[in-house]
Amino acid sequence: MDIPPLAGKIAALSLGALPVSYALNHISALSQCVRGGPAPGLRARGDSAPLGVALMSALILVLLSVAIYSLSYGEISCDPLYTVFAVFAFTSVVDLAISLQEDGYVGGFMEFYTKEGEPYLRTAHGIFICYWDGIVHYLLYLAMAGAICRRKRYRNLGLYWLGSFVMSILVFVPGNILGKYSSEIRPAFFLTIPYMLAPCWAGMKIFSQSQAPTCCSPNMVQEEQRKGLWQRPTDLALTVYLILASLFTLFRGLVVLDCPTDACFVYIYQYEPYLRDPVAYPKVQMLVYMFYVLPFYCLAAYALIFPGCSWLPDWALVFAGAIGQAQFSHMGASLHLRTPFTYRVPEDAWSCFFLCNLLYALGPHLLAFRCLQQPAFFLRPPPAGPLAQHKKQQ
Repeated sequence: MDIPPLAGKIAALSLGALPVSYALNHISALSQCVRGGPAPGLRARGDSAPLGVALMSALILVLLSVAIYSLSYGEISCDPLYTVFAVFAFTSVVDLAISLQEDGYVGGFMEFYTKEGEPYLRTAHGIFICYWDGIVHYLLYLAMAGAICRRKRYRNLGLYWLGSFVMSILVFVPGNILGKYSSEIRPAFFLTIPYMLAPCWAGMKIFSQSQAPTCCSPNMVQEEQRKGLWQRPTDLALTVYLILASLFTLFRGLVVLDCPTDACFVYIYQYEPYLRDPVAYPKVQMLVYMFYVLPFYCLAAYALIFPGCSWLPDWALVFAGAIGQAQFSHMGASLHLRTPFTYRVPEDAWSCFFLCNLLYALGPHLLAFRCLQQPAFFLRPPPAGPLAQHKKQQ
C-alpha cells in the first residue's frame, strides 16, 4: 500500500517525540545536578520547576503546530483537522513512552514530566489511558491523516475517536481534581484546556461531514422497517443486551453512591473493590456511565424497536469508542500493581469480573457494527407519494 509523502512526514514527525522527550529528560536531570537538587522545603515555598515544565510543553506544541503547517502548506488546505490529528499523534507517542516507562519497560524518557508536570499519570488509571492513547488513538490519527491526504472519507473513524477521546477527558480531569491527587495539581494541568476544546471543535467538523451513501433502495427500507422485533433476531439479542447492560450500569452507579443494600456491599468488597479506590477515577467512571451511557442504552433499545431512528448509527460509533476506552482503562487499573492490593480484584473473582466487563465493552461495538452493516431499518422512511408512484410504474 502506497503511503502519501505527507502522511509519511507526519508519521516520522510523531516518532520524533521519542528523541525529543529523551533529550529533554536528560537536560532536566543535568540541570538539577548542576543546581544540586531542590533544597528541602523548597517546593512548599514555590518551586519554579513545574511552571517551567508547563511552559516548555506549551512551547513544544506551538513549534510542532508551526512545523506541521509548514510541511502541509500547499498540499493540505481543505481540512484543518489534519493539523489537529498530526499534533495529537505526537502527543500519543509521548503518552506511550510514559506508560512504558512507568511499567518499567523503558527508562530515561519522561521522568521529569511525570514528576514535575502531571504526577497523576503515574497512577494505574493514568498508565492505561496513556496505553490507549499511545496505541489506539495513534493508529486512528495516522489513519485519519492518511484519509485526508487521499481525499477519502474518515467520518466513522472520527466518530469512534471522538467518543474515546471525550470519555477519557470526562473521567481523567474530574478524577484529578476530586481524588487524592488533587493536591498535586501543577501548572501543566492547564494544558488540558486546549486539549478539551480541540475535540469539541473537531466533533462539530466531523458531524458536519456528509454521510457515506448507502445502497438501500426505498423498497429495501420499507421492507426492512415492516419487520417486527421478533423477525429480527440480531436486534432482539441486542435489545436484551441493552436492557441487561442498563441494569448493570445503574447497579454500579448505586454502588459508588454508597447504596446500603447487601448486594452493593458484597459487590464492592468481593468483586470490584477498585471502586473504593481514593484516586476517584473509578467512581467518576461509574457516574459517567450512569448519567450518560445509561440514557443512551435506553434510547438505543427504543431505536432497535421502532424504525427510522437515523441518529443511532452515528451515536453508536461514538459510544462504542467511549466505552471501549473506558473499559480498557477500568479493567487494566483494577488489576495493575500500582493499585493498592486491597483495591485490586480478588483472584477468585477474576472470571466474573472479566466476563461482565468484557461483555460490557463488546456490546456497543456489536451494536455499531450492526448499524453500519445493515442501516436500512434506521433510515428515514421514504415519502409515501413517490414510493407509490414508483410501484405503479413497475
